[in-house]
This record gives sequence, structure tokens and C-alpha cells, in this order.
Amino acid sequence: MSKISDKLLAGTSKPSARPALLVLEDGAAFRGTACAAEGEAFGEICFNTSLEGYLEVITDPSYAGQIVAMTYPQIGNYGVNLDDCQVDKPALRGLVVRDMCAAPSNWRSAMSLPDYLRQQGVVAIEGVDTRALVRHVRDHGAMRAALSTEDIDEESLLEKVRASQSIVGVNLAATVSCPGAYPFSSLPRSHAFAVAPPAPAAKRVVAYDCGVKRSILHNLVRAGCDLAVVPWDTPAEDVLATKPDGVFLSNGPGDPEAVEGTYTQVEKLLGKVPVFGICLGHQMIAKAAGAAIEKLKFGHRGGNHPVMNLLTGRVEITAQNHGFGLVFPSLGELIPELSGGFRGHEDDLRFWVRAGVAPVVRNERFGRIRLTHVNLNDGTAEGIAFLDIPAFSVQYHPEASPGPTDAHYLFTAFMRLMEGREDYLDIDIAVDRLAGWTFGGQAAAVTGSSAKEQGFCGGADCLESTGQRLVDKHASRPSGRSDEQSGLRAACEQPQVLKGKMPATGSRQAGGED
Repeated sequence: MSKISDKLLAGTSKPSARPALLVLEDGAAFRGTACAAEGEAFGEICFNTSLEGYLEVITDPSYAGQIVAMTYPQIGNYGVNLDDCQVDKPALRGLVVRDMCAAPSNWRSAMSLPDYLRQQGVVAIEGVDTRALVRHVRDHGAMRAALSTEDIDEESLLEKVRASQSIVGVNLAATVSCPGAYPFSSLPRSHAFAVAPPAPAAKRVVAYDCGVKRSILHNLVRAGCDLAVVPWDTPAEDVLATKPDGVFLSNGPGDPEAVEGTYTQVEKLLGKVPVFGICLGHQMIAKAAGAAIEKLKFGHRGGNHPVMNLLTGRVEITAQNHGFGLVFPSLGELIPELSGGFRGHEDDLRFWVRAGVAPVVRNERFGRIRLTHVNLNDGTAEGIAFLDIPAFSVQYHPEASPGPTDAHYLFTAFMRLMEGREDYLDIDIAVDRLAGWTFGGQAAAVTGSSAKEQGFCGGADCLESTGQRLVDKHASRPSGRSDEQSGLRAACEQPQVLKGKMPATGSRQAGGED
């Protein structure tokens, strides 16, 4: 063979790796080989069904305390672009894949996924029959697990698993929240070729960081929010003192019952200022209203969950990542005249899909609350809207891209809610989901002007001073998040991968998951 062939083979061949072992607390064991950092990891086993967006999954703070199995057979084929990272340091405990690609091919890639995981100290295993693993978890539910490259004795590792801590009752949000308040306005420079400039900042918004994804903050900025991010337990009084136009409640990991420092503050905010919540934020709003939260058998994680919008009758293909869910009947008794004449609750909320009704309950704390979204796979609650105060929330992730963008309209809805519009959720999603993208010749116009003029920046100098009083007040707060700078602010100072001219193409960026 030629030297070129030898070089190509060397780049695609995997070196021999040491064996690795995954053991679940019920005794199920899966053997494979190490494909990232070496060591031992303990956490709750879960699976994600997304076909792409693995980097967004791996860096999603909502996976704190968990070992994630990817159902798609090959992971890492388009490498790693740091602009797609949701935080600077992954919070997941370990990663399980069928095949790990060590030789990626993508113009945005800065390094291979195995190299990135080693750099971040994430233990990973490949060669596992992920189909068998997922079926086992679906049958038996999420449970504690251990992943090790050091102890490959099944009985020994099983004993360690059963002695490890469960995530139930643990406040994991506190471990991934930002250390202090900070303004956020930066957007990734490498997305400028495909994404239109953001709307002018029109509404001052305070975002509670319970483990917020960077892409959520990007979407709030693009929608026109002048954004200040605060720690998970920031007093409501401090937030209201800044006179914001709205408050956003972020996603986050773990058991919502343990995040009392957030939902007790949300109870004080509801009715005082427009509020929008996503994922854990949805659960925080529900807890503030006195609702019960249940642990799901194996959770919802992936980019392909169908959700019915009961207000419009449209089905949205959604991205999700949560292991707990709202028990809708616990919010209050049905109001028959606003619920199609029905008087009794149904455990399976798909009943309301078939009935064509968006039911309304009477809540003791905040008045009337409407069920707006239902999961078509299992009939769980996916969204609620308050009728007597300005507040709404969804369980799924509208920021996910490039896969499902059906739910992007919810960021527009938040802006309309802050404008005082009663029809804030009445949006044509078929039109809205294309908003903000540039295609073909449009892309050339975007890339032809300066990054700052288009609203994209790569330095902390781009940050505005909104919420500065909060910044000053909380600048010295301790936190478990390991970012060298406060929260996600470090993202603004990451080195850019792209150094040449961006191509004038309409293709979307790789990745994008819940």
C-alpha cells in the first residue's frame, strides 16, 4: 500500500483498549472496552434516543449524576466543536455507546470526541449492545449503575453500585448553577453563517440558572431579551428589585423536590412578573403552585417525542431530557365549564387529546391553570398556562436544533407574554420554526458584515450591563459549578475553531439536542 493509504488506515484504526464493565444495581452486566478517560463512575443509568447532537447531550448540565447510554449506533462521527458545548465542563458521570468514532469528518470539528472526553475526565465504554441495555432499562426502569475500567469483576462492582448514592432527594441543581449573577448577550461566531442576527434587546429578563443550557440563553438573546443570569436560589426580592420585564426558569438535573431554594422563590414571583419555565423550570412552577411531582420509570430523553398542543391541535416533535414529571390532577379540581363539561380527572392525559379539550383546573394559590401540552407516547403533562397571572411552562426543550425546531415558537410566546398579549401562545409554528435561519444567498449577506454588527461576539466585552445590581450583589457567592468564570460567561472567551472565511451556505450546524 501507499504511504497515503497507510496514513488513512492509521487514522481510522482503533488502538487496543483495556476492558471496561458496566453493572446495574439489579445485577445486569455489560462488557466492552474503554474509549475515553479511565477510572470508575457511579450514577443513574439512562438512555437518549437522539440521532445527532451527542455533544449537546454530553455537555447538558441536566445529566448531572447520570450515566448516559446513546441508542444511535455510532457516536462521534462529526467530532467536537466547542461552540456547541452547553457548559464548559460536562456534568454527566459516564457515557455508554455501541461504537465510538475516533476519526471524525466535519469542517467545524476541532477534535475527536474520545479526545474531548479524555480531556474532560469522562469515563466511557464502547462495544456494548446498547439495544439490549435500553430494553433492559425500559423493562426494569432507571436504576443506579457503575462504569469502570479498573474493577472488571462483576460481583465486586455490583457491591459498589448497591452502596452508591441515589439521585432521588439530592439537590443536583446547586452543583451546576453559576456562582454569581452575570449578564449574558454573546452568540457563537461559528453559527453566523446560518443564523440571522438577534432581535434588538427589548425586554429585561432575569434567568434562574438551575443548570441552564447555553443554547437556551442564546435563544432568549435572539428573541430580544436583555438577559441577566442568577444562581438557583437567588431571593425573589432581589430579582424584583431590578424591575425585570420577565423571569425565566431554566432546565436542570435531578429531583425537583430537592430544589426548594428555587420553587419557594418562584412562589413569590408568580403574579408579580411574567414567568416562563423549561423542563426543571416547568416543575418549579408546578411545585410553587402546590403540585405533586412523580419519578418516571425511565424518563424522557431524546429528540423525537411527539407532543400535542391542545390549544392548536398541532403535534410538535420535541427534544426532551427529564426523569420526573408533573402530576396534572394535583394542581386542582377541574372547572367543567372550561373543560368541555368534564368533571373528573383522567390519569392518562391523552384523553384530552381525543376529546379535543384543553382542560382547566382551579388552583388554590394562583387561580385557573390550563393544560396546554400532552405527550402522545405516554400521556404525561408537557405544558401548562396560568389564566389569571402571566405565566406558562413546558417540560420539553424548544431550543433544540437542528433536529426538532417545532417548539421554537415558545421563545416568541414569552416575548408576547411580556408584551401583555392574551394570545401569546397563538402562533403559527410552521412559520416561526424557520424564523432566524438564513438560507442560500441570505447567508452571504450575513457573513459579509462584521460579527459584532450581526450580534455575534467572542469576548466578554460584548456583555451588556443588564442586571448589574444583581451582579454586584452576588459576585462572591460560592457554587459547585467548576467553570473558571461565573457560569456560562467563560463561553464568550473560548477560542474560536474557525479561522478562515465562513462558507456562504445554508446548511445548519451539526448537533443540537435537549
